[in-house]
Amino acid sequence: MSQTSSTPAVPASIHMETAQTRIDEIRAMRTVIPNFTVPGTKADEQRVHATASLPPEFVELAASAIANSGDLRRENTDPNRARDLLDYADAYGPVADELESTAHFLRHSIKVARSEAGSEALATYALAKVLVRRPAMGDLVPRVEDMRRALGVQARLAKGRAARRKAAAAAGEKKDGAAPAPAPPPVTAPDKR
Repeated sequence: MSQTSSTPAVPASIHMETAQTRIDEIRAMRTVIPNFTVPGTKADEQRVHATASLPPEFVELAASAIANSGDLRRENTDPNRARDLLDYADAYGPVADELESTAHFLRHSIKVARSEAGSEALATYALAKVLVRRPAMGDLVPRVEDMRRALGVQARLAKGRAARRKAAAAAGEKKDGAAPAPAPPPVTAPDKR
């Protein structure tokens, strides 16, 4: 019994190719963002964090003091550069937020894709378990066994049965006040080491 699908098969490498193209585009974006820098050592990061956390009013007051007092000017000091860097930080903060939300949405999209593939696999497994009962479908037996093993069904079923017995025992104890027989220990899958 074979079924044909109405959707064409997708080559396995198409997503790898398009994903690499997106990575290249993202990396190219780095070259057009002004002042884009890659983090250094942990000590560098701590130093950057400490000075980046200073209040903007403090930076503006220092820039104003440099502009109005020749005694505070140093060789590479420019009050307008400090103001420009604050403007840059304010302008590009939303860009970083957008990239972070896009990354969050992409991770969700990846999870949805895995979920859809998993749902399809579970439906296939359920159908195969029904079909394998038919004498003409003996060729599905090893596939069902492989899927069962890959899914870890035996260990999960054993845990579920033990949990149901324990819950039933607890419910029986509450109903009639008598202590029920203890539940057998859960069966676990053998260690494959």
